[in-house]
Parts: sequence; C-alpha cells; structure tokens
Amino acid sequence: MSFYHSTRSETNSVTSKQAILTGIAPDGGLYVSDELGSTRLSLETVCSQSYHQTAALVLGTLLSDYSGEELTRCVDAAYGSQWDTTAVCPVTPLGTDWLLELYHGPTCAFKDVALQMLPQLMGVARGANGEKIMIVTATSGDTGKAALDGFAGVDGMGVTVFYPAGKVSDIQRLQMVTQLGGNVAVCAVNGTFDDCQGQVKRVFADRALAERLSERGVVLSSANSINVGRLAPQVSYYFDSYAQLVRREAIRPGDEVTFCVPTGNFGDVLAGYYAKRMGLPVRRLIVASNANDVLTDFLTTGVYDRRRDFHKTISPSMDILVSSNLERLLYFASNGDCELVSSLMGDLAEKGVYTVPESVMEEIRSVFSCGRADDAATRETILNTWRELDVLIDPHTAVAKHVLDATPNDGTERICLSTASPYKFCADVLSALGEVTDGMNGFACMDALEKLTGTVAPPQLSGLRAGTVLHDDVCDPERVGAFVESACARVFL
Repeated sequence: MSFYHSTRSETNSVTSKQAILTGIAPDGGLYVSDELGSTRLSLETVCSQSYHQTAALVLGTLLSDYSGEELTRCVDAAYGSQWDTTAVCPVTPLGTDWLLELYHGPTCAFKDVALQMLPQLMGVARGANGEKIMIVTATSGDTGKAALDGFAGVDGMGVTVFYPAGKVSDIQRLQMVTQLGGNVAVCAVNGTFDDCQGQVKRVFADRALAERLSERGVVLSSANSINVGRLAPQVSYYFDSYAQLVRREAIRPGDEVTFCVPTGNFGDVLAGYYAKRMGLPVRRLIVASNANDVLTDFLTTGVYDRRRDFHKTISPSMDILVSSNLERLLYFASNGDCELVSSLMGDLAEKGVYTVPESVMEEIRSVFSCGRADDAATRETILNTWRELDVLIDPHTAVAKHVLDATPNDGTERICLSTASPYKFCADVLSALGEVTDGMNGFACMDALEKLTGTVAPPQLSGLRAGTVLHDDVCDPERVGAFVESACARVFL
C-alpha cells in the first residue's frame, strides 16, 4: 500500500484516503508518495482500453488503499452522462499538432475531470458515518464552479468557494453565483486569487477554528489541486490522449510525445510529470504562462519571485503568482529533500522569493520547457487559429498554442491542452476575432460568437441566462475565515 507524507516532513504518514480527506498536511505541506514511479503502467494495456478503464488503472496505482470495486464505482459516477462525449477528453487535429479537449464536462472546463471524481473519492473515504466535511476552495475562475457542481447535494459535505471580485469572466461568475444547493456557499473577495488562496491556507492552519468546528463534528478539506485527490484523476488524460494517438496511428507504442500546458497553479502540468514517472513516454512538458509569468522566469533563472506586479489578463484562470503545486515538483526533483522544500517555502512566505539549487534545476529542466504569451499574442493566436485552422479556442488554450508554435519542433507529436470552452470567455474571444464588444454583456457576446462562427454554445453555459443570482456575498481577505465558519454553521445545522 502506498503511503503519503508532507513535502516538508516525513514524520507522519497517512493513507491516500486520509490524505484526500485532509487535503493539506498539518505543517502546510502537500501530500506526496515516495512510491510514485515504482509502478509503471503498461502502454499496451493503456492503448487497448477505454478512458474509464485507464482512469481506474491510474487511480488504483496512485491511491492503492481504494479497492478495484470502489474505484470502478467512482469512475462510473464521475464520467457518466454529465459529459457530452463518451470519449470524455477527445484528441482532435490542430494543424500539424493535436488538441486535447478537456472541456466536455458539466462546467466546460478541465477542472471537471478531477472535480467530478473528487466527491466520489471523498465519499468512499469518509464512509457512512464519518465526520461532516466542508470543502473550502479558492478559485481563479474554473475550480469554483467545478467544485460547486461536484459537491452540491452530496450527503455529509458542504462546499465554500472564494473568488477574486471583478477578476473572473462574466460567465465564470454567473456559473458560481447561480449555483443551486443547500450545502453550497460562494463569496467574492476584494483582492486577487493569491489573496484568496493565501487566506484559505490560513484557514486550514487555524487550530482554534479547527477545534471549534470539531466540536460540531465538522472538518475542513480542500478541492484545490493541493489535494492529491484533485491531482490523481488528471494523470488519466495524459495516458488516454497517448492511447488515442496510437489508435489513430499517429504514433507507435513507445514513441515519445510533447505536451504544452497552459498553467497557473502548476497542477495540470504536474499531472503530466506524474504520468511520465509512471511510464508515459513524455519528451517534454512545456509550461505556458500569460503575462503573470512567474513560472517562466523560474524555469529560466531558478529563482521564484512573486514580488511583481499582478496583471489582470484575458486568461484569468492563470492570473496567479503563487503556484502551489510547484512544491511537489521541488520535492521529487530534489530526491525527496523535505528540509530543502521546507526552507524554500519558508523563504517564499517570509521574503516572497526563493532560489533553487542548480542541481535541482537541472533535473527540472530535463523535463520542463517554458514560454509566455501576453494578451496581444493571445488574441492574435485566437484569430489565426480560427482563420487558418477553423478551430475556435479560448484564451488559455491560445496561450499554450502561441508558446507551442514558438517552440522548435523536435520531431515528436505535440499535444496542446485545451482547458476551457471558448464560450466561457466569449467576450474576449469575440473581440479577438475583430468584433466590437463595447456595451455587450456576456450573453450578447455569446449570441454574436455563435452567429459569427457558426458554432454552438454549450447548453450549460447558454442556459445561465435563465439563472437567478443566489450568492452575492463579498468580503475583505481577512474575513475569509469568519465566512467559512458561518457557512459551516448554516450548512451543518
């Protein structure tokens, strides 16, 4: 059985079920398993089975204390009729490259892959008579709705979501504030995503709050990608996309491939690193950043410095200056040096900057490349991709495609991850296509985008115009903890 411990200490080991229920380690570190890579998946097996079978295989390898029957039940529930394709995450042509479409779930974003699964995994881990669990999560746009949709109505659980006021798209905001369910709470925060995420981490570290909630039989957990139950399901689509290319005869089993990933919090691309360690033939993982290019600078210089101006961009889900999941990569790239990781994270918290030893950076650069795209390049890529390839992409995908196009082709098949439907960002996509959007709300832009391109908005987005705003709370960052406590009191009467 695989056990998990903090990236910052090996003293307390827990099972994967315990790690998923807890979300974050007591010392603020992220849960990792030293068994990662000890079992390599058979490509022959992966290439001969469905997405559902691959997901069960990946999860069974990473979360070994779940039984095969439990995982089959979880997979069937997570990837059922709420997806608009049985392929779950289809691969489609993108010129001479490939597009991995991760937005066919109920909220039209890649977060659905994990957040339809996480409630299932938590439900099994919690058992019939476990403590009541309040999921607390910060979102830069997509995680929030995906978490709300996944956990709404789940017995014994609640979900509280914080998002940065005025820094998500109209459609993203409406997806959250119209969410139905007696066990959900949503609050805008006067600040950035990093403010939201920082306060949520403080909530988890608040021992006094934990004691008060414990008296009511309530514990807190996370749905952010700091939770290993969020990360593990994402590994599946890396393996499955490879299998799709084999079945298309674009590659042969064993051929290396390259993935280009738009990322802010580093969870999506880290899942590709996990896949590589589990036997997937990955040549390179290309990290694509927007104007908030802290990751590009880090991979180039070895210095992580969040002390920089924050840019509000048209790819808001990547508007992040503290990439939490990078901590896991630092652990593995340093051969499990918890003391180093703890020191680096201490420097980040106290000074806002840390420098990674060159030996560790050499290991990281052996796998990871990087690039960036500002808003002008993103808009140009949306326009050119539509004009030249007849493919409509959202701004986050456009960041990745711009970086991929700027990367010399090394002869491998290259897969660009598409993380959201373009209709989640219809105003910016419409503007990039040359249309004037002044004075138009999200739905007017949605209608105009349909008319201009002949494409159709997903019904789960177009249907939002009939929704009622149910959550209009706004708070300052220092009130996040109080909001969580009041949400627990309301949800778990």
